[in-house]
Amino acid sequence: MFYLCGLQVPDAFLAGVIRGKSFAIVNRLEYGRVVSGGTLDEVLLLESEQDKVSQALDIKASEVGPAELIIFYLRRARLRTVEVPSDFPAVLYARLVAGGIRVLFGVKPFFESRQYKTQQEAKAIQQGNAASAAGLRAAEQVLRQSVIEGNRLKYKDRTLTSERLRKIIDQACLERGALAQNTIVAGGDQACDPHESGHGPLRPNQLLIVDCFPQVQATGYYGDMTRTFLKGRASLEQRALVHAVQAARLAALSKLKHGVSGAKVHATVENVFRERGYLTQRVKDRFTGFIHSTGHGLGLEVHEQPPVSRAAPTLKKGQVITVEPGLYYPGLGACRIEDVVQISSKGYEQLSSMHYRWEIR
Repeated sequence: MFYLCGLQVPDAFLAGVIRGKSFAIVNRLEYGRVVSGGTLDEVLLLESEQDKVSQALDIKASEVGPAELIIFYLRRARLRTVEVPSDFPAVLYARLVAGGIRVLFGVKPFFESRQYKTQQEAKAIQQGNAASAAGLRAAEQVLRQSVIEGNRLKYKDRTLTSERLRKIIDQACLERGALAQNTIVAGGDQACDPHESGHGPLRPNQLLIVDCFPQVQATGYYGDMTRTFLKGRASLEQRALVHAVQAARLAALSKLKHGVSGAKVHATVENVFRERGYLTQRVKDRFTGFIHSTGHGLGLEVHEQPPVSRAAPTLKKGQVITVEPGLYYPGLGACRIEDVVQISSKGYEQLSSMHYRWEIR
């Protein structure tokens, strides 16, 4: 709805496209704002339209809901078929079918053009990643200022926990106009579950994954970046793990361009890990190694089309994706490095920026 209308409306409302012309029907509360700030071809007042539809369908105005509005506008346009998103409410579907309307379900994203970001959209995603980078830099600064006391890190005379560091990261994003939620600050074996947000005291000499994906409040677009840190001294095994992930990231980037399949990019990452001896396998009730996709689309959602995975389709110019190889081995730890790029005809343009120094003494 944001993509179609060009602005955020907190309450549910009806919008659509008929023969190439976009429209929305909103109440008096939102009417002025949508008219002045939206990108629609036509904005209609809900109260007036309810009166019009009630007369046409011979029902009370209070009985005119989204289904009745859709039926009325399709009939007026001499149409009997409508395409709706895959998450369209079942109760509205039933009412449309009962009203003689043929309902088709579209693929996701409902507007395919969402996959191909304009220059303005790419800039908005860059702003999201600037906020992500601000959060990551804040985390790095705290780790540099922390001291090792026994088996814990202390920051300003207090134990440094995942929760405390997460608040600092989220605040840094907020100062950049972006809202960060569910930021990942996971160390040691906690990080071996890629979606574990992290909890409790942070330990020295352990790999620490920080994954920050804030949404810029002014535009609605997300950033998404990950860096791996270690406060203390890394072991040879930890260094080898990080170097393997760094090599996989570079290998994936080297394959990116219009016309290359996302599956090929993913296979490239798998080959790098396999050649270095990092196998992906099931160990009892969990999986270890490279256990997720190489990346995903990014925009108005953190995860959107296209995927960069084993069965991913061909990448196309204008698409924005993450590149985030990772390795996960309980007992050793985990590493993930994530950046955001836009596919071009000959390669890619990177939309995120931060260094890759990870060992903090």
